[in-house]
Amino acid sequence: MVDVTSGLETLDVGALSPPQQTQLMTYKINTKINNEKYLRAHTEIEVLLSGFLRDVLMKRPENIREFAADYFTNPELPKRIQEEMMEKLNQAT
Repeated sequence: MVDVTSGLETLDVGALSPPQQTQLMTYKINTKINNEKYLRAHTEIEVLLSGFLRDVLMKRPENIREFAADYFTNPELPKRIQEEMMEKLNQAT
């Protein structure tokens, strides 16, 4: 049954057998672990996202999708990230 007000379907508790539920839980845990490892290995992602969020909060764009598209396709973005990474590295030493 679909809840029209929320746009979500109700949970079907019996859809998966116990072994399937265990397999799904293991998959979810492994996915979270792999995502965490990736993010720790790629610190530029933190710089990229924090810069984006900072600009969103400071500029408060009316059209967030257009702003995001412009932000992430800016040809100067890789240079800005590299500079911020260097600043972060210099502050750590």
